Amino acid sequence: MSSNVPVPATEAARSEQSSGPRQLTVLLYSDDSATRDAVRVGVGRRPARDVEIVAWRECATAPAVIEAVESETYDLLILDGEAAPVGGLGLTRQLKNEIVNCPKVLVLTGRAADGWLASWSQAEAAVPHPIDPLVLANAIASVARQG
Repeated sequence: MSSNVPVPATEAARSEQSSGPRQLTVLLYSDDSATRDAVRVGVGRRPARDVEIVAWRECATAPAVIEAVESETYDLLILDGEAAPVGGLGLTRQLKNEIVNCPKVLVLTGRAADGWLASWSQAEAAVPHPIDPLVLANAIASVARQG
């Protein structure tokens, strides 16, 4: 005998949890190895309970980023807006306009007031320097949940 009783929210949530966390492959770009280290160490493997980073790829140059995005599949790109000689904001805009199905991008901006530049670049999210690991982890999780 079956009933048409709606599934309680807790059961629906349990069902979603059983499918496991969202798994991300992440490309991280900065010309500064200390910035790359701060991002990886600060975020760790689990930026949120429902989001897991299963692979990191680090790039120190813009050409390496372009080659990687053209030849591999990534769920998220984290690009340093303060990188030189090619900043992550301009690189984001280039990738969004030139790569079909460009992955989601989170940019690291020089300061919180640079949010408008992140919008111009077409990035899905922005986190300002200095990097706060909690803010960065929350931003990564939020972008990952966007689908």
